[in-house]
Amino acid sequence: MQFPIQRLLSRATWLKVHLYLALIAGFFFALMGLTGSLSVYREELDELLNPKLVIEQPESKRQSLDKIMAAVHAAHPNRYGSWTLELPRSSHGMITVWYDKPRETFFELYAPLMVSVNPYTGEVVASRFWGQTATTWLLDLHSQLRLDRFGWNAVGIFGGLLMVSIGTGVYLWWPGWRGILSALKIRHNAGMIRFAFDLHRLIGLLSASILLLLAFTGFNLSYPSVLETLVGSSGMEHGETGRNIISTATPNNHPVGLESAEFVARGPFPRAELRRVTTPAGDSGIYRINLRQGSEVNQRHPYTTVWVDRWSGQVKEVRDPSAFTQGETFATWIWPMHTGEAFGATARFVWFLSGIGLFVLYVSGLLHWLHRRGKVKDREIDVAALRPLLYRLQEVGCRAGLALFKLTVLLLQKAKLHAPQVMKGCTTLLQRLHSMLNRQKRLGKNDWE
Repeated sequence: MQFPIQRLLSRATWLKVHLYLALIAGFFFALMGLTGSLSVYREELDELLNPKLVIEQPESKRQSLDKIMAAVHAAHPNRYGSWTLELPRSSHGMITVWYDKPRETFFELYAPLMVSVNPYTGEVVASRFWGQTATTWLLDLHSQLRLDRFGWNAVGIFGGLLMVSIGTGVYLWWPGWRGILSALKIRHNAGMIRFAFDLHRLIGLLSASILLLLAFTGFNLSYPSVLETLVGSSGMEHGETGRNIISTATPNNHPVGLESAEFVARGPFPRAELRRVTTPAGDSGIYRINLRQGSEVNQRHPYTTVWVDRWSGQVKEVRDPSAFTQGETFATWIWPMHTGEAFGATARFVWFLSGIGLFVLYVSGLLHWLHRRGKVKDREIDVAALRPLLYRLQEVGCRAGLALFKLTVLLLQKAKLHAPQVMKGCTTLLQRLHSMLNRQKRLGKNDWE
């Protein structure tokens, strides 16, 4: 006799859950995967599409922030209020000056004005609105399906559903310890459908851990209050600027300039890197200086913040991530883990491949389902013509596996997890993968004969 809970947890049940999730939400999973992969290299793509944003021969010294802000005001004299200057991360990049709520896009969820300024000459090179460039349009499609708040919430729900889909997929893949090696094989001589299904299972396995991390962080970016409740933090949402601090000094004829405010802000953090400066709005406005300390994982949006009064030149408040609680520190990791910037260039590339892999999972799974319903006929694969591609795919797969395991070890080290047995197991797997890759190189193309 089978109890209801046993029927609920049967393989057939999870197969239906996995199938229905793919049929209902699979297209959106694939869409978020593709747009997310491209958004990993958003800045690089933007510069590729707009060569004028790249400084070919950078000079030794940039213009002062006050001169740069004066150039922006001259180009946009009728825009009042606060601006935010974002410093470039390379000597070849532009300073981006942000104006949060321009009248042209005032009623959109997020569509600031982006003014690109040459930091060495003070020249305003471009003025563009968020969502009206190719890369920001793609990022909006990825984060909110171009549907404003409704789309933002929907993407969060899709992130939760993707976690379920990944979990059921790994459960359905698991062949038992004795069947692992055979489950990793790609049978290219068994027809197109068998090849697509084997590819589906292999890519799903290789990308499962990364996709699970991306789905988890994406869900929390859409619903930050959930994480804040769980870890006991507040005000740690991505883009959160901290408390609303106002000036209490008497306005005078000698306000503090941007360069002076930066100099004052560096007092508590002399070795930190300047990332952003937000100008005051109105007589009660105050400078907000964002710096990045070497220990912070956030590259573009660090949490180290100093508020400087523009009338008195005094530091009003300081936010230091080293004093955060464990819950607050964990919350600071959500955005850089989602973008991959927390783990360097290798992780960003692995993130890029994982997003592409999500699209391949959808296409290969859909092809297999259509075949079972008689909508697509199977056909043989011309192995001779595809042999170079298959060999290359196998080599790339081995390298991707190596990168994934190295990244797993790095994650364990960064999280300071004391798990020597896991570390030893990862090392053993790395050694085996190295051996497999070296053997494959020696065999060369004969392996496909």
